[in-house]
Amino acid sequence: MTLLLKNVTKRFGNFTAVNDLSLEVPSKEMFGFLGANGAGKTTTFRMILGLLDQTDGAITWDGKEINYTTTSEIGYLPEERGLYPKMKVSDQIIYLARLRGMKKQEILTELDSWLERFNVPEYKNKKVEELSKGNQQKIQFIAAVIHKPKLLILDEPFSGLDPVNVELLKEAVKEMKESGTTIVFSSHRMEHVEELCENLCIMHHGAPVVHGSLREIKRSFGKKNISIHADFDLSMLESLPGVLKWKKTSEGVHLQVESEAVAEDVFQHVVTKGFVRKFELEEPSLHDIFIEKVGASYE
Repeated sequence: MTLLLKNVTKRFGNFTAVNDLSLEVPSKEMFGFLGANGAGKTTTFRMILGLLDQTDGAITWDGKEINYTTTSEIGYLPEERGLYPKMKVSDQIIYLARLRGMKKQEILTELDSWLERFNVPEYKNKKVEELSKGNQQKIQFIAAVIHKPKLLILDEPFSGLDPVNVELLKEAVKEMKESGTTIVFSSHRMEHVEELCENLCIMHHGAPVVHGSLREIKRSFGKKNISIHADFDLSMLESLPGVLKWKKTSEGVHLQVESEAVAEDVFQHVVTKGFVRKFELEEPSLHDIFIEKVGASYE
């Protein structure tokens, strides 16, 4: 069951929100979708779900168009809160899950299981508006997954969550992938994408600027990072040929260099100067790649 986008474009009047986007998300994979605000991520998600019609191109799931007949196979966690604040949590989940074809008793059994898992069983009969933002996010996640979708779209799923709850949700997402769900998610947190995804797409102004496997993207980027801890001044490294960035840290310096050959030069330079406690050559981070490809400083 593959999600396929072919030459998809979305225009609003004279504004092009998504421009000629082609993607293939293989079955049972977690696929990362990155981009600054306004890059076209949410518009793409809404087209995949059939909430917006594309101007051009085609979108298929398992070779078919996505419409009301595929509702029971798809889950969606929107970035903005989409719950009714005055409804009780249980009533809210029952209503949304019945729209996806589930029976009431089945829903209540699943809901109890999820609330226990997320350490909030006492919220079952509370109104949504009585919950914190983080706990509302948990309930919204349950609403997106309770019917065991085959395709799950998560738009900033970890926003508003503290680190403990981020881990809870991440474990749930990983388990769903292992049980066969295809997952597409966007996040501003590069480390989450690096940890969870094998393949990704970086969008910029509605078009993909990087697309492929994370491993290949890092390899083709070429540049490397070096972390050095030493008991002497390392400022002389800033002017070495091939050193692109130099940043002082509490224990030494962090460099970005053009290639492994430059890293070798840096190593030869420091070992003659004194005691080196750490010299570590690292792959470029997804954060490094994102900033280079998208251009702007991004936090």
